[in-house]
Amino acid sequence: MFKNFTGYNVLAKHQDDKKQRKAAENKTLAKAIKIIAVTLISLIVWCLPSDALGIPDLTLTEQRTIAIFLFASLMWLTEAIPSWATSTLTIVVLLYTCSDSSLFCFVDGIDEAKLGALIPYKKLMSCFADPIIMLFIGGFILAIAATKVGLDVKMARMMLAPFGTKSENVLLGFLLVTGIFSMFLSNTATAAMMLTFLAPVLKQLPPEGKGRVGLALAIPIGANIGGIGTPIGTPPNAIALKALKESLGMDIGFGQWMMFMFPLAIILLIIGWFLLKTMFPFSQKNVELKIEGGKETNWQSYVVYVTFIATILLWVFDKQTGVNSNVVAMLPVGVFCACGIITRKDLEEINWSVLWMVAGGFAIGLALQETKLADHLINTIPFDTWPALLMMIGSGILCYVLSNFISNTATAALLVPILTVVGSASRDTLAVYGGVSPLLIGIALSASLAMVLPISTPPNALAHATGMIEQKQMMRVGIIMGVIGMAIGYVLLVVIGKAGMI
Repeated sequence: MFKNFTGYNVLAKHQDDKKQRKAAENKTLAKAIKIIAVTLISLIVWCLPSDALGIPDLTLTEQRTIAIFLFASLMWLTEAIPSWATSTLTIVVLLYTCSDSSLFCFVDGIDEAKLGALIPYKKLMSCFADPIIMLFIGGFILAIAATKVGLDVKMARMMLAPFGTKSENVLLGFLLVTGIFSMFLSNTATAAMMLTFLAPVLKQLPPEGKGRVGLALAIPIGANIGGIGTPIGTPPNAIALKALKESLGMDIGFGQWMMFMFPLAIILLIIGWFLLKTMFPFSQKNVELKIEGGKETNWQSYVVYVTFIATILLWVFDKQTGVNSNVVAMLPVGVFCACGIITRKDLEEINWSVLWMVAGGFAIGLALQETKLADHLINTIPFDTWPALLMMIGSGILCYVLSNFISNTATAALLVPILTVVGSASRDTLAVYGGVSPLLIGIALSASLAMVLPISTPPNALAHATGMIEQKQMMRVGIIMGVIGMAIGYVLLVVIGKAGMI
């Protein structure tokens, strides 16, 4: 009855506007509280006497880096400000307070030994043009060009043909294909390529459906876990194998590694599938891929086809050609821009905020290494006094946590040499849990499972660039996969270690 009243719509609109304003005010207040709380916590850590942090011989630069690291981590976790803004602010603060071009009040009159190692400002600023950033740009350009000529739909249709059109099976297809590619390609290159194929699938799903989130998350899960499957899948694998061979005389071959790690990767991918389809159910039961707009094949299409194939082949055979995967990614950039396939307007479609966000993650990792803080922290941990089981699981958890903030390669490179020495001295106590090899291979496994934040791995950042994924969704899935993966992985490593298979 009241809806027939002529002023009803005006009143209803007024009430809706009032509710929206109140919600916006509450949201602003919540963000302000988060920003103030994070800033206060970081300033307390910054200003505390260095002895209060419990780390012996801590330098001023290291303490400042801890405070900045804490600030960035809490800002990324709470999303009080956008992730890319946190990254940019982090780099600026590091430049002004911890670099060799710091503001005078942060360096003048301070004893060098007390101040500690400063970060070269050129290295910090080069985070904005890190080779992996170039790979991101190449991946974005490849995706834009493929979409313009309809190649993304053709390739996605061909790749997913064995899995049918049922939405859940399409999700499984993306996980398995991404995982298998990542066993032989860099995980960043794999994610860049697979996101090209994912775009037309996402277009077929309703915008409000949760299934789009699951599909977008399938790319980083597949890329990160797939690297576990082969010795060349990810650098931490190679670091662990090299330490086992050179320091302990254990030569684990390619086939021997795949015999136990390939099944583990497949099991984790299938668990990831169950997790994603449960947490993000599809509202649309089938996905039918269609090429929109009746794109005609012309000379530009052939240029894209040939360049796309050449890029994939160069990524696959990078060891044989000697061309780094990051350099390979520049091939489509040069070719497509020169041929006019990519225009100035197309360049505006690149998600530049994601590149800035990733740069901040690189800057934090650089700061931890250049100030020697990461070495300092790890060296203060008395691994040799820990019980064998705690040493094995504790080192894996430490690796997992660190790898979410600095590169998994850097984390493995820091931990493996220390654990090699400690493990060699503790062979007898470790024997009951399979020996030294599960300890070191566990580090490689833990590094690959670290995928909690958009800055944790490049595949995470690329998936976040789709705009489909909220950070809390990525965190929830990343933590669950990390816990399950480490639990299954360490049980497997102990079993095969005790059986003498590694």
